Amino acid sequence: MKLITAIVKPYRLDEVKTALQEIGVQGLTATEASGYGRQRGHTEVYRGAEYQVDLVPKVRIEVVVDDADADTVIDTIVKAARTGKIGDGKVWSLPVETVVRVRTGERGPDAL
Repeated sequence: MKLITAIVKPYRLDEVKTALQEIGVQGLTATEASGYGRQRGHTEVYRGAEYQVDLVPKVRIEVVVDDADADTVIDTIVKAARTGKIGDGKVWSLPVETVVRVRTGERGPDAL
C-alpha cells in the first residue's frame, strides 16, 4: 500500500476530489496547510502599504491506495490540480506497512 500526499492550491480541491471519485478512490483526508516553494511567497498591497506574504495557503490531500493504483492516483491528482502557473504544488508517495479500520478491526487492503 502507498500513502499519496499532495499539496495543491485551495481552489483546486474540488476538482481533485471529483477526479479521485471518478477513478474509484473512496476516501481522502484534506487539511489546510501553508508554505512556499520556489516562488518564496509574494508581496501584497493593503491600504497603500506593501508587505511580504511568506507562507502561501495550500491544501494537503492524503490518500492510501493499493500499490497497483498508486501511479493512476498520482496522475489523476496532477491532472486535476495543474493550472500551469507557479505554485501548483507537489505530489509524493510513501510505503504504508499497516492500515487498520478502527470500526471493524480489518487490516491491510480490506481496511481501505
